[in-house]
Amino acid sequence: MTRAADTRPGQAATKPLGFVTHDHEQCVDTALAAAQAHCEAEGLRFTPVRRAALEILLREHRAMGAYELLDRLHEAGFGAQPPVAYRALDFLLANGFVHKIERLNAFVACAHPGADHSPAFLICSKCDAVAEAESPRTRGTLGDAARAAGFRIERTVVEALGVCPACAERSGA
Repeated sequence: MTRAADTRPGQAATKPLGFVTHDHEQCVDTALAAAQAHCEAEGLRFTPVRRAALEILLREHRAMGAYELLDRLHEAGFGAQPPVAYRALDFLLANGFVHKIERLNAFVACAHPGADHSPAFLICSKCDAVAEAESPRTRGTLGDAARAAGFRIERTVVEALGVCPACAERSGA
């Protein structure tokens, strides 16, 4: 998932991200640098396996299950036991570097590293491609209802199922 060219960390995106053309190497390098800087600033260990897991997700640019990630980590020279992937994913999730796509039971690299946001995911029902859009916790009907009830939203999961532009073009829709 990518950050649009006119979007900076901490700034709201103007459109959903993930289906747009971009400089993929810059996307990966920028996200890895942001993760490294965050870990250094917070005194966290960005271990080789954590970095490799994030890099795999960034390079794939799609949601991946934990066991698929584990296979890729093993190919890269890391252990083949499930805790290897799950511990890395737990760390990456806790620090906002990846998100879990509940519908797919899979993980995707964050398209807005460093931004305080609640993601909304657009999931293609044909190819499982995922785009990340921003869904700020404090806006919209849900935010209004929560404030009226004195409820503080900590996390939301918004997943919309549909057809991505590439699949729509292939099917002529």
